Amino acid sequence: MQAWGVTWRRIANNVRSSSASTAFRNAVKVAFSDKYLFYTNVTISVTLSSIGDIMEQTYEVYNKEQDKYNPKRTMHMAFSGAAVGVLCHHWYKILDRFIIGKTFDMVTKKLLLDQLIFSPIMIVTFFGSLALFERDPVENFKEEIKDKFLTLYHAEWLVWPPAQVINFYFLPTRYRVLYDSTISLGYDVYTSQVKHRKSSLKSLSQESKLSGAC
Repeated sequence: MQAWGVTWRRIANNVRSSSASTAFRNAVKVAFSDKYLFYTNVTISVTLSSIGDIMEQTYEVYNKEQDKYNPKRTMHMAFSGAAVGVLCHHWYKILDRFIIGKTFDMVTKKLLLDQLIFSPIMIVTFFGSLALFERDPVENFKEEIKDKFLTLYHAEWLVWPPAQVINFYFLPTRYRVLYDSTISLGYDVYTSQVKHRKSSLKSLSQESKLSGAC
């Protein structure tokens, strides 16, 4: 966390002396430079994962599916977003290093690798990072993967292929996570719903068992 604070203070110092428009351009340039790109990508992923969960919780409170907003849930989703941001940052750099060019064949190869290799890794990371906060992490992780993996993987195939064609064909490497996270905002609402819908059903089941035991 200290490194994060130092990084963003340096970015602020680099742009503080400029006019507003120039400062914004400089901030973007510095934030997406090779030196600070990792911190920028993780920050973007954490922020949008948090916003996605806040939106989903607001909807659930409005529909009376839960009593009130749960900040711990958003913190857990933010942690998951950080893990995903780290993976995305390195994945896109690896893809662009070994598959060079923007021809149809190159974009197709990246798209297939992204869907067949990276998407499953991302889903496992999502459930694994959130399982760390559960009472029984290992058993909860196994149960989540068994019950929810295919649901999210099917959704991945619906959402990401067309989005990633734009990402791989038009955008430079440094903007891939920003684009990915922006598209993910709506998808993060869905993943939050999938994850915590199960938790709610599980809680009801446990309550039924307890009441039956009494």
